[in-house]
Amino acid sequence: MATSQDQSLGSSSDENCQLRFREKLLAIDLELKFQDVESLKFLCIGFIPQNKMEKCRSALHLFDYLMTGEIISVKDPFFLAELLYTIKQNYLLRHLGYTKKQVECLLPIRGKLSPFRKLLYELSEGIDEENLKDIIFLLADKIPKVSMSPLSLLAYLEKNTEIDEDNVILLEKVFKKVAPFLLRKIENYKREKAAQEVTPPVDKETESLPQGQEEIFTPSDIKRFRGALTLIRNIKPPNMMVPTKGFYLFFLKETIMYRMDRKHRGHCIIINNHSFTSLKDRPGTHRDAECLKLVFEWLGFTAHKYDDVTKGVMDKILQEYKSHPGHADGDCFVFCILTHGEFGAVYSSDGVLIPIRSIMRHFTAQQCPGLAHKPKLFFIQACQGPEVQTSVLTEADAQNSKHLSLMDSVPTEADFLLGLATVPGYMSFRHIRDGSWYIQSLCNHLKKLVPSTCLFTGSSQVANCTVWTAVNSPTLSLVHSDASGPNVEERGHLKDGCCS
Repeated sequence: MATSQDQSLGSSSDENCQLRFREKLLAIDLELKFQDVESLKFLCIGFIPQNKMEKCRSALHLFDYLMTGEIISVKDPFFLAELLYTIKQNYLLRHLGYTKKQVECLLPIRGKLSPFRKLLYELSEGIDEENLKDIIFLLADKIPKVSMSPLSLLAYLEKNTEIDEDNVILLEKVFKKVAPFLLRKIENYKREKAAQEVTPPVDKETESLPQGQEEIFTPSDIKRFRGALTLIRNIKPPNMMVPTKGFYLFFLKETIMYRMDRKHRGHCIIINNHSFTSLKDRPGTHRDAECLKLVFEWLGFTAHKYDDVTKGVMDKILQEYKSHPGHADGDCFVFCILTHGEFGAVYSSDGVLIPIRSIMRHFTAQQCPGLAHKPKLFFIQACQGPEVQTSVLTEADAQNSKHLSLMDSVPTEADFLLGLATVPGYMSFRHIRDGSWYIQSLCNHLKKLVPSTCLFTGSSQVANCTVWTAVNSPTLSLVHSDASGPNVEERGHLKDGCCS
């Protein structure tokens, strides 16, 4: 039984934590400008009642309402971190104990802002004074004749039900006339919304954890996973190509279930080539590499990242993991390659073209007995040809136009999955700041979808995943095309690379 002195000490400690947290919020408030506060208020629509929102005259008022509603707290300030990240005030994240990179990696799991709210905010950022005047003129019969900012205009249209998350027709009509370069954002939103309707989002019910820690699975998640196991074990896809959220899975035989209950999940190798002796650098690749490392470590793998790997070093890495003793007690093996590439091959940092086949064949059952009958997953961010697809702020991950047969790149051995960033013959693209579409999408989908086929014994530790589904056939090819990337003519962005 706690004594009155113990209770007093606990109360004093809580009060000190609250005081320190409010001091941090005060420090953030002092560095925010009027427009920043307006942006925060707009993003908080739906989280704070409208009558209270109208009374907000500073960020401190906003923070008070968020704390009262337990949307942010001493133990969990992440929503505020998400808000600051969204309005691009990343230097203020330090007050909350976060970095920009940490927020980016946690957003797919812990983010609270709806895609519609983020769409409207992104659209507002693209509206300049001339665009705003034109929009107000077109919508003169729908809006009051008062001074409006892009945010207040969009907020008014939403409040008066002219637009909502299921109806963006008015936005499409207006931007088609005034700012067609913003239509791509609306198209992306509609595509993502349609995908979410096919695959419902994971329940975001969470339990509070110490600041900086990530709640991976909740009790409701675990209950749902266990209930789904019976259905999953009975899945036997026909011999057909099945499109799944932008991916194509080629099922050649009956599906089998791989064991995921050994001593450890396995090794994940990440080859991250940024600088080359004779080819262009690949800015943005470190973002991909860090996200892959975080996600696969979260999934229970031991991740090993290698930067700027020459042909000689690649050979040593392949030899090391071909005969690694840890495979015997592992469930799976993952090999990720981020580099320049050609049809069926990838470049080392010293400019040597390496066939994908020569990399994968090190891990066949004959060459690597420790991985026999275990899934071997290869994810490759690199071009597969010279054909150009549209992009934003990108560089192409290709150099010369030498061609190899893609079929020659795939080993004739079971239990392989090959994931490519683009379809054969085409370039893949990489945002020079935010990383590649393929790898970022892969990481986000692994976080969202992998748990739906696993059984876990605890709320924060990966264990006993028994239902990783794959195909017992010569190969299971997983190909993702980024052909639907943003328009290169979108204002302020460049297509920053091309095959010679």
